[in-house]
Amino acid sequence: MTTRKTYALVTGGAGFIGSHLVERLLADGEAVHVIDDCSTGALENLRAVARHPDLQITRAKISECADLPYLVGGAHAIYHLAAAVGVELVVSSPIRVLRTNLHETEVLLEAAAQHGSPLLLASTSEVYGKSQRPAFAEEDDLLIGPPHHGRWSYACSKLMDEFLALAYSRERALPVIITRLFNTVGPRQTGRYGMVLPRFIAAAQAGLPLRVHDDGGQTRCFCHVRDTVESLVRLQRCPAARGEVFNVGGTEEVSILDLARLVIASLNSSSPIEFVSYQAAYAPGFQDMRRRKPVVEKLCHTTGFRPATSLREIIATTAAAS
Repeated sequence: MTTRKTYALVTGGAGFIGSHLVERLLADGEAVHVIDDCSTGALENLRAVARHPDLQITRAKISECADLPYLVGGAHAIYHLAAAVGVELVVSSPIRVLRTNLHETEVLLEAAAQHGSPLLLASTSEVYGKSQRPAFAEEDDLLIGPPHHGRWSYACSKLMDEFLALAYSRERALPVIITRLFNTVGPRQTGRYGMVLPRFIAAAQAGLPLRVHDDGGQTRCFCHVRDTVESLVRLQRCPAARGEVFNVGGTEEVSILDLARLVIASLNSSSPIEFVSYQAAYAPGFQDMRRRKPVVEKLCHTTGFRPATSLREIIATTAAAS
């Protein structure tokens, strides 16, 4: 096979965040090679750049990609976004989640270590677990729920990814950056796996009930995908970020109930709000984080960038694209 001498390698590049990242890198003049098995992503997400001369796509699992050593060796930067994500997938297919997030990452790290290829690992705010802190900083202790609650398998798998990546950084001198993403949202995100904002928007546009879990008092902070991508690109291009962990997210906090109300008002929808227990939505004993707000000073200090797209703008741009 033939490919450009140097390029950015994006795993999960046909996914929601990955496809936006690919578009950004191409717009910056970089060549890009995508590896994606399209198990949760879709090539349709790359439609706008499908014929770009500097884009190549390999449809395969990382662990089953015969050209992986070659592709990693030719990459000047690796963005590892491939993962099994979404609460519904975590609850329904925990084996798939654990195998995907652990094994695929290990295979990629080993390949990257052979060439010293700089690798950015997309982790998640889920690793903060059940902590009751008002806002989470990168050096905070992590409090994960018990293993018989499958809800925490995703958090544990991504936390193990972090440990593994940092181990490769220390023992094999692999240039690694870890980013903990806080509720990235925007155009092309699907609600298929339980993501709350696209579910709310789709329901409001169809005049259907917006299903709010529990009492709706749990709070979240949402980050527009373009702000997430900006953060990832700046971090990957910043040598001072290597070997470090960064929160990436917005800091405008909103309860899920107020989010539902804001979506209804923003879209002039007549949809009602329907309260659903966690047990009915997922499984008996389901546990959730009551609050999830990031401290992003480390990101801002290192890159000079702070995600700041307002929630109203996030809703408007997401709804316009759906």
